[in-house]
Amino acid sequence: MSRSPSLPERPRLDLDPDMTPSERLAALRSHYSEVLRVNAKLQQQLNTSERRQEKLTDRVDHLQRENETLKSSSLYVATAEELLDQGIVIKQHGNNQEVLTEVSPTLREKINAGDRVAVNDSFGVKEVLEAETDARAQAMQVEQRPGTTYDDIGGLSEQIREVREAVEQPLVQTDQFDAVGIDPPAGVLLHGPPGTGKTMLAKAVASETDATFIKMAGSELVQKFIGEGARLVRDLFELASEHEPAIIFIDEIDAIASTRTESKTSGDAEVQRTMMQLLSEMDGFDDRGEIRIIAATNRFDMLDRAILRPGRFDRLIEVPEPDLTARERILEIHTQEMSLDDVDLNDLAADTDGFTGAELSSLATEAGMFAIRDDRTAIRMEDFQSALGKVRDEDDSAGVPIAFA
Repeated sequence: MSRSPSLPERPRLDLDPDMTPSERLAALRSHYSEVLRVNAKLQQQLNTSERRQEKLTDRVDHLQRENETLKSSSLYVATAEELLDQGIVIKQHGNNQEVLTEVSPTLREKINAGDRVAVNDSFGVKEVLEAETDARAQAMQVEQRPGTTYDDIGGLSEQIREVREAVEQPLVQTDQFDAVGIDPPAGVLLHGPPGTGKTMLAKAVASETDATFIKMAGSELVQKFIGEGARLVRDLFELASEHEPAIIFIDEIDAIASTRTESKTSGDAEVQRTMMQLLSEMDGFDDRGEIRIIAATNRFDMLDRAILRPGRFDRLIEVPEPDLTARERILEIHTQEMSLDDVDLNDLAADTDGFTGAELSSLATEAGMFAIRDDRTAIRMEDFQSALGKVRDEDDSAGVPIAFA
């Protein structure tokens, strides 16, 4: 333990009666200077002591909190099952033990059936806890908006119009739907081959709207333990209802919404339980509020008919492979920041019959790589021809599209 610093010696003034006035004045000035020096040193020691006192005070507070934590007993999580005149019936988590316990009048006014509460060893209710929400559901909320806009999507003007009508307009023009007397579409399903722009459409919606955007992959809803997938679906919709208006995007929805079979395996049964929870949340008894759903799949033929009916997905929007005009527009988008040297995009679009938007994006990148290989900044038509052969060779060797939108 550090010791306190010693105090400086107190300055003394001894004046000789026989001193002349000038000698007396010089002695007083010297004494005054010594007093100032001692005062400065004392002030420095005082400041150091105050800083040390602050640190020790914080340390004492920290130790007191730790001591109180060690002395306090742990609380257990339970659910308030029923409110009776005699008290509250609670069910403790873990052992499912039901107990009738008393609660203070102040807490009783705050508790409703189904709330989570904290109880002590004697089953006395100590406080009301917040509703339980799966952290995985919260992690699916998009905080940083993607930079994709509708202008970045080529050849899908009709699909963009339908998505905006079904998703954006109900959130920003609710009065117009009320005036017409119709309910807005409940959900939109985008289907088509891989790489045609389904996910880009969803990114554009997330970028262009102010609504809370929650994204997930269908495979994320397939959980190992019984009931976890259904619980995650429920938590996702609860999260969306807490942050209305909200948009939920489910990519590769065929992972949980494929046609139901007679399989008795536990894995298939769990997937079906998750799908039934999704069906219930999409079209249950409770009003869903300002929550819109977008889903995407490239296996439309695998989807269960129950999820395709109106009321769940009111609009089934096909996103096909781009035609000649669409391919030219996609090439214009992907090459607008490139330095082109005598490149005819119309001829290039004609040579890329059967290419998806993702493959056209890869084509532009590969052409740029060929120019860099030759130490050039301008991309020529022969670069695109070389890239076209490379993309086709890779596509043929893989047997599947080289990239996905």
